[in-house]
Amino acid sequence: MEKQSIPLQLVLGSSSIYRRELLQRLQIPFETASPEIDEAPLPGEAPETTALRLAKTKARAVAATFPEALIIGADQVAVLNGVQLGKPLNHANAIKQLRFMRGKEVVFYTAVSLFNSRNNHMQTRVVPFCIKFRQLSDQQILNYLNKEQPYHCAGSAKSEGLGIVLIEQMTGEDPNALIGLPMIALVDMLTNEGIAIV
Repeated sequence: MEKQSIPLQLVLGSSSIYRRELLQRLQIPFETASPEIDEAPLPGEAPETTALRLAKTKARAVAATFPEALIIGADQVAVLNGVQLGKPLNHANAIKQLRFMRGKEVVFYTAVSLFNSRNNHMQTRVVPFCIKFRQLSDQQILNYLNKEQPYHCAGSAKSEGLGIVLIEQMTGEDPNALIGLPMIALVDMLTNEGIAIV
């Protein structure tokens, strides 16, 4: 079956190379744009609510530049025992995060939104994914951080890279959500907008 033409330009509202690599799997043309927004959680905000709000905000921020487009926004929040785990941003914070997480289960809430800036139609979904971390020694944590330096990843670990050695068990409906973009949900959203991928 021949692919239909894409009615609107597709834009990934993210500077993440991991999200870009995931979207490239669909083999459809897209552009990227980096939304400049405040990603801090609001006081008392549930992690899944934070992720969803930020995914929608990112898509709407990019819409100012792309008024005739389908814009993908995504965000991820990790939580352990009610504590939100953001991007560590440096070595010291990453050590603290991984020590806190060792031997425990962390839930990653990944939100995706698809915003049609032509008609203001917004589709959203939050996909949880659970990770049980191994009982890591301090030396294992240091060795991992020195090799991979995942300072811009929520929870200080990249499952698609060396971070897989930190993980004892993974549970969820879409492993792509853990990397940062729930592809199964996104394909449904694109289909709803009339995009035939295959």
